[in-house]
Amino acid sequence: MFVPGEMFASFGSAIGGLAFICVMFPRWQQYVPPQIRALLDRGVNKLMNLFYPYVLIVFSEFEGDRLARSETYMAIQSYLKEHATSRSRRLKAETVKHSQSPILSMGDNEEVSEMFEEVKVWWASRKRVPRSTSLSLYPMTEDRRYYRLLFHRRHRELITESYIKHVLTEGKAIAHRNRVQKLYTNNPSKGWSYAPFEHPANFETLAMDPNKKREIINDLKKFTEGKEYYAKIGKPWKRGYLLYGPPGTGKSTMIAAMANFLNYDVYDLELTAVKDNTMLKKLLIETSSKSIIMIEDIDCSLDLTGQRKKKKKEDDDDEDDEENANPAKKLVKEEQTSSKVTLSGFLNFIDGIWSACRGEKIIIFTTNHVDKLDPALIRRGRMDKRIEMSYCCFEAFKILAKNYLDIEDHPLFETISPLLGETNMTPADVTENLMPKSDDEDAEACLRNLIEALKAAKKEARKKAKEESRAKAKEGKEKKVSGEKEEAKESGTSAEEVKENGDISGGVAAEEVTEDGVAVPDVEV
Repeated sequence: MFVPGEMFASFGSAIGGLAFICVMFPRWQQYVPPQIRALLDRGVNKLMNLFYPYVLIVFSEFEGDRLARSETYMAIQSYLKEHATSRSRRLKAETVKHSQSPILSMGDNEEVSEMFEEVKVWWASRKRVPRSTSLSLYPMTEDRRYYRLLFHRRHRELITESYIKHVLTEGKAIAHRNRVQKLYTNNPSKGWSYAPFEHPANFETLAMDPNKKREIINDLKKFTEGKEYYAKIGKPWKRGYLLYGPPGTGKSTMIAAMANFLNYDVYDLELTAVKDNTMLKKLLIETSSKSIIMIEDIDCSLDLTGQRKKKKKEDDDDEDDEENANPAKKLVKEEQTSSKVTLSGFLNFIDGIWSACRGEKIIIFTTNHVDKLDPALIRRGRMDKRIEMSYCCFEAFKILAKNYLDIEDHPLFETISPLLGETNMTPADVTENLMPKSDDEDAEACLRNLIEALKAAKKEARKKAKEESRAKAKEGKEKKVSGEKEEAKESGTSAEEVKENGDISGGVAAEEVTEDGVAVPDVEV
């Protein structure tokens, strides 16, 4: 018969042996066939279920094949930021715009507990680190973060039906209340990375015609209130904007003003950093709702016409031998190849089936040359609204004068108004002249600088127009002479007659052009 001392000694030995097996088993797994290993796992789980009274639920950061970030995970993250940081010892800090202190959250491998209706639960933050890394110049990160919820099995119904719902509801409310705008950018190695969005632009300070500005604001309001309408007509809840115009007309500032007006995140998509169509689709899925996806200077980003240039062959055999002898150099060259995004893949990105994931999105293209874009990119239905960002008008100038000089009216405005109507000057050039360069420059000095700049631009525009008119007249004369020579050649006229007729016709053409007023005399217009 066992005495208490011997019984505890035997129990301690059994526990020690079990602990030894638990520690050493992961090291032995590589030597055990998969079928036997699966059998052992099932046996260990059954044994643990007999004696282990707790239930474990895992909430992973990504859903599916690491395609989209889990909304459940983000809601739990927001909930724990509010309720668990006061009891955590390891914390992560994030700096937030308009906040005096950083936002704290649970650090990796940290554990906290809390009570819910007199039931204790445990939360843990975990991260899986890959055992091996891929051979690449830009290795993809495989860190998998997740939260673990532990509770006694006798409280399963309360936790699964009430507590988890409470956490998700309150977490989403906290996230909405503490929403911080973010500016995302993509890179070849980590997908999206972000920084706080701190651009101060807004529609009040945006230099633009007030009527056009009001039209854009109303369009944005209509979109944000249109969830039921888009569902009714059977279209994804998204909208496309095309901003086009000369450089310096405020296209990027317009995007920032729209983001601040809607309180949306901004995703700055760099197409040249996207490897292929699959990566482009993955980036789209990882974007959140209430966001703006912008592609600036889309006419310069990629050749989306399908006519891609073939890679040049190496003429030097010695260089090929060097690459074969140096695998690292060959790897670098392979990683630096151009993007393989196609026009078809990009069009599917804009309005394909996958574009309906996570609604309430705005897609914005900007370009300096709208005529260079493929018509398929900017057709109605993809780019729903086209906004021309034109040169500075007088109404836009008054907004800039108020922003930079704190004046709403000035006697020099009467001189500036007609000059702006006669001259093409971008808002960026206007602000450069309005901005004081020293403490000695007052508002009047800045306005006079602008007047001088406008006069100089007007003179330059006249000179350019004069040169273009002369070139046009000369081109017309040459075309007419060339046409007459072709006619003479077809009719069999001799070369001398062609030359004579060409000279005479040339002179007549020149006189007729001058009389018609096409040619410009050497006087200032």
